[in-house]
Amino acid sequence: MKIKKIGNKIIARIDKGEEIVESLTKICEENNITLGSVSGIGATNKVTIGLFKSKLKKYQSKELIGDYEIAPLYGNISTMDNKIYMHLHVNLCDEKHNSFGGHLNSAIVSATFECIIDLIEDKINRKLSEEIGLNLFDL
Repeated sequence: MKIKKIGNKIIARIDKGEEIVESLTKICEENNITLGSVSGIGATNKVTIGLFKSKLKKYQSKELIGDYEIAPLYGNISTMDNKIYMHLHVNLCDEKHNSFGGHLNSAIVSATFECIIDLIEDKINRKLSEEIGLNLFDL
């Protein structure tokens, strides 16, 4: 993984074999980022995505193995219990150009992943909503 900070942005390259969510969390921890947004593109060959089942108040996860383009990944950065909290969604395209998407749980980079993190100099925490079953911005 390589990063370069330019003003209020971090440009990052996550390399083959690295896990995206862990790498983004590490970038935030090492650079004291507690609030921001992230967008990126790249490729993965092992990814787990989720769909929140609102009536059950839980995620249904699916692992995809094979070559997928990340087209794109979007998300936000906040904190919960004094730890970095990544909330990421991803769209994936296979070799037949079928599209899959959802909440990103995990993705291993198969070639490269390039992203831009927009920093916001503040802090927003999350709190579990018992009614909804999700960790929401505590505004």
